[in-house]
Amino acid sequence: MRSTTPRAVLVVGGGVAGLSAAVFTARHGLETLVVDAGESILRRNAHLENFPGFPAGVNARRLLDLVGEQAEAAGCERVEGTVVSVEATDDGSGFAVVTEAGDRYRTEYVVAATKNEVGYMEDVDGVGIIDRGKAFVDVDERGRTGVEGLYAAGRLAEKPHQAIVCAGHGAEVGLAILEDHDRPFYHDWVAPQGYFTDRGRDLPPGCEEIDDAERDRRESNAMSVMQDRFAERHPDEQETHPTLEE
Repeated sequence: MRSTTPRAVLVVGGGVAGLSAAVFTARHGLETLVVDAGESILRRNAHLENFPGFPAGVNARRLLDLVGEQAEAAGCERVEGTVVSVEATDDGSGFAVVTEAGDRYRTEYVVAATKNEVGYMEDVDGVGIIDRGKAFVDVDERGRTGVEGLYAAGRLAEKPHQAIVCAGHGAEVGLAILEDHDRPFYHDWVAPQGYFTDRGRDLPPGCEEIDDAERDRRESNAMSVMQDRFAERHPDEQETHPTLEE
């Protein structure tokens, strides 16, 4: 078994819920790792029609790639793997997370974002599992489970089966972690130069002010990136339901 460097946040699952949570924790400076088995149900979607910002719809696999790229740009690390167990550490400092390949991670916070897979949490006392034909995790409105430091996001937390809802809930879970971590945080917002400071206010935690030149640079870069990503059709083949492949 290979042990790795401890992280502050470990996200189990690389769908839109898990990746959205990772964007917020990583942008605020928490070392964040996403362990992704590559099984996001979004890959089965033929064309995503109801995600804001895409009036003609968007290739679901392309969207997932873009959110993953955004998480990495925020400082998040992503690895392929299947998590098989999450256990609370003996000293109460967090969790030990083990993958199918035998990699072992220590982390202060865990975000479970694996649709309906809950087997890897069976050794954690205090996690409420809800059986409604499929398994869900009992959480409060911010994704907190009954175990301090353990959260569930998206479909696993009984959110509707819609990408935008799950992405939004993942972001909310990320913000809940920032609040629970007891670090100063206002909100994740890039503001025009002087928006706060010209009114005699200190720049709030989690905020940034940029001048016109930097705003134009970022907009130009954003346009270039999106033009490049949508220049050709997505190369991945359409995935289908596993039972249809048998």
